[in-house]
Amino acid sequence: MADMTTLNIYNHYLTSYAPKGTTSFDTHKKSELRNIYNSIVKLNKESPLFLLRDNDETKAYAIGLKENARELQSTISSLGGLEETAFFSKKAAYTTNEDIVSVNYAGTAEEASSAPALSIEVHSLASPQVNLGHFIPSDSPVNLKPETYSFDLGINDLNYEFQFQIRESDTAIDVQNRLTRLINNADIGIHAEVLEDGIGNSSLKLTSQKSGVSEGKEHVFQVSDDQTSKLSGVVDYLGIGEINREPSNASFTVNGKEHSATSNNFTIEKVYEVTLNGISEEGQSTEIGIKTDVENLTENLRHLAGGYNQFLRSAMEYTAKHPKSNQLVSEMWHLAGNYASPLSDMGLNITEDGSIKIDESMLQHSIKEGKLHEGFEHIKDFTKALYRKSGQVSLNPMNYVDKTVVSYKNPGKNYPSPYITSAYSGMLFNSYC
Repeated sequence: MADMTTLNIYNHYLTSYAPKGTTSFDTHKKSELRNIYNSIVKLNKESPLFLLRDNDETKAYAIGLKENARELQSTISSLGGLEETAFFSKKAAYTTNEDIVSVNYAGTAEEASSAPALSIEVHSLASPQVNLGHFIPSDSPVNLKPETYSFDLGINDLNYEFQFQIRESDTAIDVQNRLTRLINNADIGIHAEVLEDGIGNSSLKLTSQKSGVSEGKEHVFQVSDDQTSKLSGVVDYLGIGEINREPSNASFTVNGKEHSATSNNFTIEKVYEVTLNGISEEGQSTEIGIKTDVENLTENLRHLAGGYNQFLRSAMEYTAKHPKSNQLVSEMWHLAGNYASPLSDMGLNITEDGSIKIDESMLQHSIKEGKLHEGFEHIKDFTKALYRKSGQVSLNPMNYVDKTVVSYKNPGKNYPSPYITSAYSGMLFNSYC
């Protein structure tokens, strides 16, 4: 019961408060987690006792504030790594035709110098298996007697049996919708949907989430009810056992050498994450490689400005209902203002609302004139300050939540209470305990 409750809380957290993706920077070593814990203990040693507003808006605000800070930290870390000395060392890859091949650089900064430029020509894309059932009049009574039916669905060398009831009042689309929910909720790697032809007929479509086919295999999944435990007949009635489109592998050349892959997403040379988006015209290839240092730096600056602006916008959205959020906005404006002059010299202008707007022409001029390298230390200092600030917000989002102070601790004569700054974690349990 406890494990299921925890799972429900976690799912509720992800879907309600933090619908953001995770990155490699969200994993930590034991030493890093220990440092975070020690920071919380130290922070709370002199923290006063307080009461929070007990409403859903406050909970969502506190948790959202922490998640926005975490996202900004991930954005800054992605510029080169978690170490401040590595900021702006991130390398990026280029492609000459995004419609055919898109690419991300997945190697280290050191590996970039030896990463080869590649020429890719795409002959065919990997495709999933599709089983398209019969189109049946949607409102017609089911041509099967009311009873418990089942069918077997084999995928990834595993066999799943699905059981369901057919009632006397069921129509064809009732059964199709019921099986759609049954298969999708099972989450076994097959997506089910009901298609309608516009003239009153409907069909159950099954599509494998995986594309391509492994060596020695002819299909991704099979549907049958020949040896099922309950009544059979539904597979033939719906026609879902018939393969409408066979799965196929991607076919392409890299520097003239033939290759194939079961997916349109794969890694080449352990440094390029490649996605095939289209088929090349005959004799036309797409070039991929590593961008120049100037291009990499320019892209990292755009990424930094975007992450800062997104965090600032998120904080400003809370100011109407949560006045303490004005404190965070003011602190961010002050932080950026300290570096306004050197940033503007390189085309990164602080606007009236505190956001950063890049003057592309001035940025390119700074690069050509060598000014970007002269002011690079200022940019790094600004990035370090922003990283530290986002860390403070992530560690103690309760600092920006309206609260009533109950009592102050006796300075120098108190015990650490490591859970005060983590009050937002308790908010997640309010609906379950």
